[in-house]
Amino acid sequence: MCTSPLVLLQVFFLMILEGVRPQPSPSPSGAVSTSSDSGPGVQGGTLQSSSKGPGTARAVPGISTVGPNFATPSTPENKTMDLFPALPICVCDLTPGTCDINCCCDRDCYLIHPRTVFSFCLPGSVRSSSWVCVDNSLIFRSNSPFPSRIFTDLNGIRQFCVHVNNSKLNYFQELQKVNASNFQALATEFGGKSFTPTFQAEPPPPFYRAGDPILTYFSEWSLVGLLKQPAGLGAGGLCTESNPAGFLESRSTTCARFFKNLANSCTLDPALDAASYYNFTVLKVPGGMTDLQNMKFQVPVTPVSQAGSPLLAGNTCQNVVSQVTYEIETNGTFGIQKVSVSFGLANLTVEPGASLQQHFIIRFRASQSTAASLPAPRSGNPGYIFGKPLLALTGDVSHSMTLLQSQGDGTCSVRRPEVQFGVNAMSGCRLRLKKMGCSHLQQETYQTLHGRPRPEHVAIFGNADPAQKGEWTRILSRNCSVSATHCVSCCAIPVSLEIQVLWAYIGLQSNPQAHVSGARFLYQCQSIKAQVVYSPRRFRGHQ
Repeated sequence: MCTSPLVLLQVFFLMILEGVRPQPSPSPSGAVSTSSDSGPGVQGGTLQSSSKGPGTARAVPGISTVGPNFATPSTPENKTMDLFPALPICVCDLTPGTCDINCCCDRDCYLIHPRTVFSFCLPGSVRSSSWVCVDNSLIFRSNSPFPSRIFTDLNGIRQFCVHVNNSKLNYFQELQKVNASNFQALATEFGGKSFTPTFQAEPPPPFYRAGDPILTYFSEWSLVGLLKQPAGLGAGGLCTESNPAGFLESRSTTCARFFKNLANSCTLDPALDAASYYNFTVLKVPGGMTDLQNMKFQVPVTPVSQAGSPLLAGNTCQNVVSQVTYEIETNGTFGIQKVSVSFGLANLTVEPGASLQQHFIIRFRASQSTAASLPAPRSGNPGYIFGKPLLALTGDVSHSMTLLQSQGDGTCSVRRPEVQFGVNAMSGCRLRLKKMGCSHLQQETYQTLHGRPRPEHVAIFGNADPAQKGEWTRILSRNCSVSATHCVSCCAIPVSLEIQVLWAYIGLQSNPQAHVSGARFLYQCQSIKAQVVYSPRRFRGHQ
């Protein structure tokens, strides 16, 4: 007899709470709570009793959003129902005795439903809830230790939702008071050393690694800094000085500077003065920080040419730095050996909104002793890789085979592209010859066609060693005759060169290696009097 009235009381209570929902994160949008494994749902819309409702209700201040039990609302002195969950500490209640706008935990507001009055609740004024939902048809029985509810969404689909957080623990709580009775217990639980140990700085690494910032030293102020490479920031590309240069990272940056008063900035802004880019030394290795007075760890920055300081002459700011180029010579783990800097200067007209675009270039190169000891790069290991240079040998020197290249006006360029393994190519250019003997004409055209030095051998594999002659095969070729028999005043000179390369795969079918079986230079000769020579060249690969 007692059970039924108790259920009716619960249903009636939930009906008058229509629209109240867990705070601050409601259940899925537009959902209607219908039933729960651990207690009935409280949500806007029609509420139904749970299939497994709680046995009794407990009276706590506010409405709890966690757990299966229902909360009995407290009644303030003015008898207004305080149905919104009150927090132990209301962080947004800043005005005593007055309702703070959007402070949903302020008891001075005396609101049953703060969300119906306020446009939003300030952070920290409501408890947080977190629900995870799946289609209810997928759930047979829930053994989750967390509270769960069944919601019906706007499409009428029932969703099984689990409340994964304990909202009572994720906001401010009453601070625990410390007194003589509990001090010893708290000291045992939370006590520790009064002073933390002194921070032990790690020693600097013995040498620079790729990408490491480069250390600098300003002896005048005894300061250690970083070599900076200003770069553009944002859509306007404004110069930022916080971009450090990375070791072995050759790169170029461009940025812009704008001046409100160029007349003052001309002589006062260090970014415009060339001296500010070399008034320091560079630490050869990071370990030099341990002994900054030892000059053997410091490398001076040497200007290639002296650049004057900025000078304001009438309405023009002269000798303004527009480009800075650092050349840094390195030697492996021995660090930086030499640093030089060169400048590009410009003149700026003093006017409102004057601007300057600056270029900063940093190039790294290996020292000559290091470069000489390093082997030439491979074109494969062992087999050739398509697109890599075709290796040639002249004497004991290994180099890449090259092709002709024309300039903009069609004449032969000094720069020659490399012959790439497996890539057919054709090029040509015009060569103007001076008046000379036939043998000299032939020598000049031969060198133009095959390049200098003339390739004598071609590497069989991409990792051929110049010291191992068995890893190279001789290039077959036949030159033109010295003179033409049908023309006394003519000279037979080569006008084209075809490079034929015979290659094949060898080794396992699962990992074949491309190797060169042979190469041949085929010259086509012509008896000419003209000064124009067209020199096509073609590379072929045969499998």
